[in-house]
Amino acid sequence: MADESVGGVAELYLGNLLYALERCALSLDQEGKALDAAFYRGIGRKLADARGRAQRAAIGSSSDPGPTP
Repeated sequence: MADESVGGVAELYLGNLLYALERCALSLDQEGKALDAAFYRGIGRKLADARGRAQRAAIGSSSDPGPTP
């Protein structure tokens, strides 16, 4: 693995991490711990949003502005 920083590893396994966070939240919901479940879903939402922003930034920086007039 080229980038073994925390961010690099998290990005590589983001789907797995989001899945695990949601499974944790579901389990907490079943235990009647809605506030705890919301906390873990919030972490997942922040990670997913950050990934979306990174993808949009990458697309924006690599897009061709087109011909100049």
